[in-house]
Amino acid sequence: MSLLSQIFTWWNGQTLGTRFFTWRRGEKVGEDAEGNVYYQSSDGAKRWVIYNGYCEASRVSPEWHGWLHHTWQEPPTERPLTRKPWEKPHKENHTGSAEAYRPAGSILSPAPAVVRNDYEAWSPE
Repeated sequence: MSLLSQIFTWWNGQTLGTRFFTWRRGEKVGEDAEGNVYYQSSDGAKRWVIYNGYCEASRVSPEWHGWLHHTWQEPPTERPLTRKPWEKPHKENHTGSAEAYRPAGSILSPAPAVVRNDYEAWSPE
């Protein structure tokens, strides 16, 4: 990554200020499957994530989200969550992308429009 993009962009990982703060005050706690790295201050009061690539909050898995927000004290590396058999794996938010959900009848949906016969359209007199 170029020096200018590190100085001026926050959405591509971390800025130089964040890198310096993490180097000075951060203790690495763990890493998730996406390559995001999680840190905390020496007293555990502050917790933060350095994203691997584009900064999108929905890329943080539920286990790490709970740890970041002090819902539980132990990170998932020490005490992993037990998953229920009906739980689906974590996915990031796809809004605005080609993989976004588009219901039938949406103008962006590849499926044909739904024709309904159970109502009449209102027209003013």
